[in-house]
Amino acid sequence: MTTSKPTDTGQHLRELAKLRRVRDRIDRDYTQPLDVEALARGVHMSAGHLSRQFRLAYGESPYSYLMTRRIERAMALLRRGDLSVTDVCFEVGCASLGTFSTRFTELVGVSPSAYRRSQAQATEGMPSCVAKQITRPIRNREAPVPEPSLE
Repeated sequence: MTTSKPTDTGQHLRELAKLRRVRDRIDRDYTQPLDVEALARGVHMSAGHLSRQFRLAYGESPYSYLMTRRIERAMALLRRGDLSVTDVCFEVGCASLGTFSTRFTELVGVSPSAYRRSQAQATEGMPSCVAKQITRPIRNREAPVPEPSLE
């Protein structure tokens, strides 16, 4: 049986605090251009080490976490129905409409324009906090593929 030294525990807690700061920065600044190198510099880690430790702590890479945040916000904006898909793409910090649409479709299961059409009516009159909870994108895996109909 091995026991950890107090300094190992202290180092581990300091590293977890750094990872939390990175996650908080992504949550706060998701509309800004963020990359792993810049996030790593902000907490004095290498990009590779940050990516590995972030994945261990949160189950996904920093980039995947960032894109999930952006897609969650995009879903809320698309439900409102007053912005185009292109406007939403840039509003949430994505620089490429193609990448945004691809990632949105992977996480949500439908294209942004199809989501906008269907959800604007489906969540009408619903408090935004409830709509956000029931329409949250799937994390750490792609949207399930619908079963083919036998009819």
